Amino acid sequence: MLRLCRGLHNRKNALFAGLDGGAEHWAVVASLIETCKLIGLDPQVYLADVITRIVDGHPNSRIYDLLPWAYAPPQALKAVA
Repeated sequence: MLRLCRGLHNRKNALFAGLDGGAEHWAVVASLIETCKLIGLDPQVYLADVITRIVDGHPNSRIYDLLPWAYAPPQALKAVA
């Protein structure tokens, strides 16, 4: 994943997004990765944990808890418990 992050931000990569939907998905992933970097989260750990939480049944009504700026890393959750 980290290799993906390095090569993802080349402007020429956006040219090969395919269809409009692919370009939108590429933009969402690029935005999530850059936001994670800006606030000091490891993008690979963040994305892996968020995808796991979604697959495990995270409620749709609390989806905003999974955004990078509201995200509680697993270590913080263990420390509170």
